[in-house]
Amino acid sequence: MSKHNLHTLLLIAGTGLLILLVKFPALNSHTSQRTFRIQASQFAYSPSVIQVDPGDKVTIELVSMDVVHGLYLDGYWLTVQADPGQTARMTFTASQPGSFRFRCNVTCGTLHPFMIGKLLVGQNTWMWRFSALILLAVIGGFFFSSTQKMVRVDEPL
Repeated sequence: MSKHNLHTLLLIAGTGLLILLVKFPALNSHTSQRTFRIQASQFAYSPSVIQVDPGDKVTIELVSMDVVHGLYLDGYWLTVQADPGQTARMTFTASQPGSFRFRCNVTCGTLHPFMIGKLLVGQNTWMWRFSALILLAVIGGFFFSSTQKMVRVDEPL
């Protein structure tokens, strides 16, 4: 491998590491009050995925549609419980970025363990990072394929 190719390879690898490790700037720098009405019925939440920005003040209104249901938010250690036909509320500040499961913490039937949802705090940047890595790999592939020594078929090796 030539010195030029080695430098190019190191540049591509360094760019790939930057794509994976550098934090994207926040698109929404102000916090806001967010309220979500989540309906709980055997054995699902609707909506099952909610997304907020870090620092947002979040209120979850849990509405039980059939039997007693609960909602326990992993990572925040918060819980709320709603009786049939009733609404229960919990409010918290989304201070931890990441993906957090919420699940029913009241046994509500045979499929109770599968009653889960997800709270996303912050931007989902993995799709953009993955796309940039694929683009970088394609560019690197074109570069290295164009620098390979071409050999004629009728030439002796």
